[in-house]
Amino acid sequence: MPAQPSTQGTHVPIPPLAIRHYTATTALGPGRDALLAGLRERRGGLRRNDFGNDRLDCWIGRVDGLEDAALPLEFSDAECRNNRLAWLALQQDGMFGAVQAAKAKYGASRIAVVLGTSTSSIGATEEAYARLEPGDDGQPAFPRDLRQPMVHTPHSLGAFVQRATGLTGPCVTVATACSSSAKVFAQAARLIHAGLADAALVGGVDTLCGSVLFGFNALGLVSQAPCKPFDATRDGLSLGEAGGYALLERAGDDDALTLRGYGESSDAHHMSAPHPEGLGARLAMSQALARAGIDAADVGYLNLHGTATPANDTVEAQAVARLFPDTLHASSTKGWTGHTLGAAGIVESVIAMLALQHGLLPGILNSAERDAACGAQIRFDNAERPIRYAMNNSFGFGGNNCSLVFAA
Repeated sequence: MPAQPSTQGTHVPIPPLAIRHYTATTALGPGRDALLAGLRERRGGLRRNDFGNDRLDCWIGRVDGLEDAALPLEFSDAECRNNRLAWLALQQDGMFGAVQAAKAKYGASRIAVVLGTSTSSIGATEEAYARLEPGDDGQPAFPRDLRQPMVHTPHSLGAFVQRATGLTGPCVTVATACSSSAKVFAQAARLIHAGLADAALVGGVDTLCGSVLFGFNALGLVSQAPCKPFDATRDGLSLGEAGGYALLERAGDDDALTLRGYGESSDAHHMSAPHPEGLGARLAMSQALARAGIDAADVGYLNLHGTATPANDTVEAQAVARLFPDTLHASSTKGWTGHTLGAAGIVESVIAMLALQHGLLPGILNSAERDAACGAQIRFDNAERPIRYAMNNSFGFGGNNCSLVFAA
């Protein structure tokens, strides 16, 4: 049997980065107050699928009002559902104003934009193909309102947000499936620590579309009921949409929240299935702890990737049990928001930061029957207590994994 790489962290601690502004818009509503209230009240945002004309029998986490929330006129050439959600999320919790203040402080060229998405604005591309019309040469062409090349690329999100904010520094759209908007924190940290930027607007946006719903269903991963992460009877995920951001800057002496560590791995075990022993997951978590300079026992809350698919939850829970003591409070919050794919990293990082600021440690929504294959770290009920460190796991197809450590 070939030797496997060690999962022991060998990375030196990194300088912390301040997170003075952060936000998320989900099926629970716009902004982090709506998210916090839903978590505290154990009130989820999932609904029976009412998206699109051909409706899959499932539950979804849909953001209300996007159909009526047109972009400002100056951005009309970027119109699509994904950019509408990107704009809506940017207006919450003072984020847009914070970005403008950072631009005045550092200069537009010294602020990076690093955003994650899995499908970007592919919903607009689906619509364009569904509405083909004769072009100037008589051949089928996209309708005139959708003949905007940038909208039909993976970089649509990054290009739009950079333009909307007026930032001119490095601009990257990360598309590594469901780890996308967790990996943005790591990439932004490297840019700042290398001196290529003084601050970074990080985040992610993904929206519902036919490719997502029917694609995941074709893999046999979509439940017909609200998802039940880590429940013994779980049978699949509930898809959702969301957008969120955080502003990273070099830390001072009095910052309430900081990014303390990140870990990334790519075990490449299978195109869609996790490594059966959770190798990549353990590598990512171990690296994040090492870069944060803390022990596993120091983590007060871990937001799990926890998709509610049978294999993924078991593998993640076993990887967590190998690293963390039984006292850890670990949970998946996808029963509240749905699996928001490329936006999961930012949404669940926001939840981890809310846990640090408010002492609310979410449990798991919809789940009731414990799975004997999952360890004692998995908690179904909410808890309240102050914590110093919180971690977020985001694991994507192809074994593309990222873990983040935040501190208060």
